[in-house]
Amino acid sequence: MDNTLLSIKNLESGYGDVQVLWGLDMDVRDGEITAVIGSNGAGKSTLMRTLSGLVKVKKGHITFAGQDLTGATPRQVLNAGIAHVPEGRRLFKGLSVRDNLLIGAYARKASTQEIQKDLESIYRVFPKLKERYAQDATTLSGGEQQMCAIGRGLMSKPKLLIIDELSLGLSPKATEQLVEALIQFNANGLSILLVEQDVFIALEMSKHTHVVENGKVSLSGLSKELHDNPKIRQAYLGM
Repeated sequence: MDNTLLSIKNLESGYGDVQVLWGLDMDVRDGEITAVIGSNGAGKSTLMRTLSGLVKVKKGHITFAGQDLTGATPRQVLNAGIAHVPEGRRLFKGLSVRDNLLIGAYARKASTQEIQKDLESIYRVFPKLKERYAQDATTLSGGEQQMCAIGRGLMSKPKLLIIDELSLGLSPKATEQLVEALIQFNANGLSILLVEQDVFIALEMSKHTHVVENGKVSLSGLSKELHDNPKIRQAYLGM
């Protein structure tokens, strides 16, 4: 049975005359956490931005839940069910935690009661956000800002949450809390595509992993098998 949720075929994209992705192929399965690892400059963030419609596709195809999203705008991508948590969180300065979360639901056709129910569900997983609901979101700690950015993405009720650099700049404790939360969301049916600089974390929390090198996927497989792959252990795990 084919449970592919996101299919990327021969994808090429970049910035102006600078091409970053070169014929990248990747699948994300429904109901799984899928990780993307690779060195700095390999094209991981460009891949995330291309999937969310922020970077234009030059060649190739993106299919999500049977829908062709090649060349889709960010609004169309969001409406299709993909939410992007960008590197660096990108919270709105001057807006409270609550307002930043509510921005995530702006495109939904839902009642006030439904939105409030979803907001409370975010607060249950991230109680610190409820404690600081009226605080300027950009004054939170790094871990709390990442909680808010993830919560904002979840407020759109996505089928797939893509997260660029989950643990960047965060303490081990904050990272552990976020990993536990994402595993919980995944257990409740959310599919997750994760770019993560800490390869050990990426391999531990995901089912499948793709290695991106020079704008292409050089290796893919079950994360537990890649963990024992000599190339991965030498290049990324320092073993």
